[in-house]
Amino acid sequence: MFNILENTFDLNQLNCLTKKLANNSNIGDIFLLTGELGVGKTTFTRLFINALFEKHLMAIPDNIKSPSFPILINYSLHKYEINHYDLYRLKNKNELIEIGILENIKNNITIIEWPDLIINNFEITNYYLIKFELIDLNIRKLTIFHSRKQKLNEF
Repeated sequence: MFNILENTFDLNQLNCLTKKLANNSNIGDIFLLTGELGVGKTTFTRLFINALFEKHLMAIPDNIKSPSFPILINYSLHKYEINHYDLYRLKNKNELIEIGILENIKNNITIIEWPDLIINNFEITNYYLIKFELIDLNIRKLTIFHSRKQKLNEF
């Protein structure tokens, strides 16, 4: 795994980053988001999904929220879906298998909040691991790793 970025971001800078990631993302990409409650994982996801819809010249969804209760929320684009998972409440790998997460990854873009269960129980490839840290009310530190890419601009 390669460390491809480590920097602090305010909301405007985070929006720019998510647009760059969205414009260079492909079907099969996985975004694993880690960090404390309230650190910005869902905000990142909202900005990233908005950017993917803009990329495809589609109307941005009205309400993008964390799938804490339903575990999965899907957003349909022209040729694939964005699957947004929140695995916080899951306890074991059998629950991951039951929700079909491994099948859904292959033909979609997947965002997973609280990804420890999947990281520890399954071999996945082509993923970004994004660690969020709270610096202050308006600033977050993001450290982005990739399973294969050595640079953020290596798309």
